[in-house]
Amino acid sequence: DLIRIDNQAPKNTPAAHMDNFYVEFDAISHKQYDGLIVTGAPLAHLAYSDVKYWDKMTIIMDWARRNVQSTLFSCWAAHAAIFHYFGINRRIREQKLSGVYRHFVQSDHEELLRGFDHTFAAPQSRYGEISIEDYNSVPELNVLASSKEGGAYIVASEDKRLVFVTGHPEYDQDSIKQEYQRDLLTNSDVQIPVNYFTDNDPSKEPILSWRAHGSLLFTNWLNYYVYQNTPYDLAKLSEK
Repeated sequence: DLIRIDNQAPKNTPAAHMDNFYVEFDAISHKQYDGLIVTGAPLAHLAYSDVKYWDKMTIIMDWARRNVQSTLFSCWAAHAAIFHYFGINRRIREQKLSGVYRHFVQSDHEELLRGFDHTFAAPQSRYGEISIEDYNSVPELNVLASSKEGGAYIVASEDKRLVFVTGHPEYDQDSIKQEYQRDLLTNSDVQIPVNYFTDNDPSKEPILSWRAHGSLLFTNWLNYYVYQNTPYDLAKLSEK
């Protein structure tokens, strides 16, 4: 199911597409799911309380703990969930973290990273940041992968029911390019995304260097965190 939080008209997607393919959360709130992915949003400079659908977002996050085996939060949603569940707020970087960065596996035996190389490329596109020390202050959270420039990239709970991914393993080859061109329309001083364009030249094609690890991350999540841990009777999720 593709779920929309509310019925307000989208800015970047045709209304007909949303009406044809998406359902409102209230229409599925009675159901249980093996897995849930909550995507990001360009809301970095807004306080969570100023996000127009924040109240509904908190309802969904609380509902997920009772009705979903494992939830994967991406980018802005990852920071929002850390704030909601654990009370840790992000800080806002002066410069946007944008580009493809070298990340390091922190746990060789973690199932979510099974098959990963010790270092791998992953896209980042965000202003928000939570320090590794803040993540480590929560006993039930483990930082599984990080980068020198962007800090924590993949964080998961001990019970495998919460996964926080601060970057974008799902991005297409030109996704960061589109964001860069969009940002240039309002700010001529935007930095060129790091390690992304051929020869770091925005007039040349982006280099796709993260697809294999991105696909493996979702495959491992579905297998080890969802499929192998979901109870036969989904109604038992609330007991967890």
